[in-house]
Order: sequence, then C-alpha cells, then structure tokens
Amino acid sequence: MTTHSEPHTLTPPTPPTASTPSWTVTPEAFTTRDATVLRRAYYAEVAGRYWKRQVTEAEIDQGLLDFPDDGLVPPTGQFVVGRLGGEPLACGGVRLLDPDTAELTRVYVDRRARGTGGGAALLEVLEAQARALGAGRVRLDTRSGLVEARALYARHGYAEIPAYNDGPYAQHWFEKLLP
Repeated sequence: MTTHSEPHTLTPPTPPTASTPSWTVTPEAFTTRDATVLRRAYYAEVAGRYWKRQVTEAEIDQGLLDFPDDGLVPPTGQFVVGRLGGEPLACGGVRLLDPDTAELTRVYVDRRARGTGGGAALLEVLEAQARALGAGRVRLDTRSGLVEARALYARHGYAEIPAYNDGPYAQHWFEKLLP
C-alpha cells in the first residue's frame, strides 16, 4: 500500500529558553499522521543525502516499503514522536534485536529544530523504552555522511563498535550500555 502525506507546513521553532517551550517526547504509533509525516521526512533526508539529490514521493513510498517500521510496536519495540512547543519535529524508534540488545532506528530531528535539544530528548526517551523492553544495551548503525548523528551519539556515551549487521547503508556502528 502506498501512503502519501499531506503537506505539513511548520514555522521554524525558537530554541528553548526559560520562557519558551521545551521538548516533549512520547510513545506514538508510527502510523499516526504526525509520525508518518516525520518518517517520510526522515527517509527523504537520509536518502537525499545518500543519493545527493532530492528524492521523489514514489522513492519515499518504496523506501518505507523496503524498510518497514512494523517492529516498532510493543512488545518488540516502540516508536516515539518529539514535539517542541506542541509541533511534531522529531521521531525515533527502538526495537529488540535479542532479549538484551535493542537497536535505535529512524532517529530524526527536523533541520529547523536542530540544536534545540531534540536529539538528546529523543535519546533519553528511547533509552528508557529500551530498558522497559528489558534491554541492557542499545546499538545503532549510521552512515559516514550523517556527521550530526554520529556527533550526537558520541556526546551521549555511544562508542563505536565492530559491525553487528551488514545493512546496505551502515558504515558506523555504535553501542551504549544502559544503567
């Protein structure tokens, strides 16, 4: 089934201060309107950066079919949506690879909201979700070109490890032990 999202116009957020809204990150089905818009934006960005061009709606549709999010539901996983001042601007998922190991996936912050703490807020909630699933460690893979993501993970205690999968777009693998 092909899904299309309606255009979603957002105003650029203001970085949080004592007088502006902060991030809220909560579990949400990956099929909601907001989650779908964010998953499509995630795929458009990572595929576009990989292919060095803007991707088409059909390519996004195919990518979502090729890499489904169906493992991101309890009891094997969870999807979350982050909101800044009520605006859905971030998302991420966690799924169990085995009883002790969870994997982060679809971690995305809208470029207009980067630098406002959204990535840190996502990681905090995703790690809590991984612990709730029974995991003692979290892993993820990413690409060399996603330098912002690699820096985020390093800042939050993720260490590079040898490859744990052979994903077609994986070039760096990270792991963090959960307290």
